[in-house]
Amino acid sequence: MSWKVLITARTITEVGARALEILREAGCDVIIPDKLGPLPEAEILKLLPGVDAALVSPDAYNAAVLGSPAAAQLKIISRWGVGYDSIDIPAATRLGIVVAYTPGMLDETVADYTWALLLGIARRIHLGHMGMAAGKWAPAWGHDVFGKTLGVVGCGRIGQAVVRRAAGFGMRVLSYDVMPNPNAEKLGVKFVSLDELLEQSDFVSLHAASTPANRGMLGEAQFRKMKKASYLINAGRGALIDEAALVKALKEGWIAGAALDTFIQEPMAAEHPFRTTPNLLIAPHQASFARETGERVSNAAAQAIVDLMQGRRPQLLVNPDVLSSPAARVKVG
Repeated sequence: MSWKVLITARTITEVGARALEILREAGCDVIIPDKLGPLPEAEILKLLPGVDAALVSPDAYNAAVLGSPAAAQLKIISRWGVGYDSIDIPAATRLGIVVAYTPGMLDETVADYTWALLLGIARRIHLGHMGMAAGKWAPAWGHDVFGKTLGVVGCGRIGQAVVRRAAGFGMRVLSYDVMPNPNAEKLGVKFVSLDELLEQSDFVSLHAASTPANRGMLGEAQFRKMKKASYLINAGRGALIDEAALVKALKEGWIAGAALDTFIQEPMAAEHPFRTTPNLLIAPHQASFARETGERVSNAAAQAIVDLMQGRRPQLLVNPDVLSSPAARVKVG
């Protein structure tokens, strides 16, 4: 048996050499289009005819795409990474399409990067670099980190990894989570309301899931509750922030700064106001871009496809119930 595998995860070209070997050694016909993801609906539909499996970035696998004639042969979507909000899971399950992902593999590298953002904006490292690159010598004043209060919004696996690193900075840690995790409490986390977290924290780091209820959870009212010397860090999901409200907060000095790695629309438009907003450090969604981790995630995403093709249950599934569904497009042993 040979499957046609579409790969749109752009990471495959830089840290996916072994993943490609895994697929090709299993007999897969690998298709890598000229343009990689994230791809919109119209572009995905052009690529899907005859495809058995897709190794994807946050491409728009909505109900219309999944139910289209172009996706009639699609058996598995293997997501490079953790987030799967770009995939309509109920539609995939109803149609018998397996959705695999790689939870847990990015926790430590994203936590590392969160701290890189936090330290970078707090100590104005980016401003120092830009000044030096322009031939200037102009030290920039920032704020201390040690001994301050860290507020973690969403204290799951990644949030807890961020908390563990806070111990080295002697920080008090607060968290807001709709489902407080007892493991986080063992790390010394105090769970509070979102308002209390915003009012007391010197640094607010976002790690909540992107859900309809969480969309825009930090807007003008929330930014006004934060301290003037506080910072917002987002290496989670761009949709958690009302971007227009954050621009206003930074321009008018409601908070001291923000560091963002994720945005509502990605890639971010060239004319986006964030590009000229003061006291803002921005990066192109690269929190997971550590080569060692990237290789492990690529391999796991590829192995999920091979496992299903060979009649085995992939290890990490978003919708495991699909395997026992009468609609399942592949039967596993």
